Amino acid sequence: MRAPNETSSEERGAEQARLIAAMAKGDKAALSTLYDQLSGPLYSLAMRMLGDAAESQDLVQDNFLQLWQTADTYDTSRGSVFSWSATLIRNRAIDRIRMRQRRSELLANAAPDLQPASLTGAADSAGSLWLREKAEAVRQALDELPPDQQQAIEFAYFSGLTQQEIATRLNEPLGTIKARIRRGLLKLKESLPHRL
Repeated sequence: MRAPNETSSEERGAEQARLIAAMAKGDKAALSTLYDQLSGPLYSLAMRMLGDAAESQDLVQDNFLQLWQTADTYDTSRGSVFSWSATLIRNRAIDRIRMRQRRSELLANAAPDLQPASLTGAADSAGSLWLREKAEAVRQALDELPPDQQQAIEFAYFSGLTQQEIATRLNEPLGTIKARIRRGLLKLKESLPHRL
């Protein structure tokens, strides 16, 4: 026999489906209630996958933003609200993990000669100066890009967002974001050798 305030998973699922339907109509209180119900388990999932508290919190916040924006597309026949949310978290976490790996590989492959040989002892101040000069050259090259390309590259490489997340955040088509990043990187590739 169930306790009076205990709900079954079917009842919770039905309530969450009602909350999503209310969110689709612009009900912010429904979003708040759904957040209270799901943010803990979704954060735990993100934390297990990413191992970083701040990044996991960001992922959960982005997830609820996406739920708010796409609530009208929820289809009860395809699974529970929790399953939908967990799938979104999982996919975004995988994207971030892949992006981390890709960024590391790109840095290792593209610029192995841009790293100082040693940053120990007396060479430490020379190495620090060298790194500051390189960072300044990159900042100057970024500043010369058109603002839309600069913003897309900064979101991708400094904020760690996927191209899809950038498109969502900027409310632009994914293809547009991909083209901006590609054009910006090509301009940086042309510009940086003259500065370094």
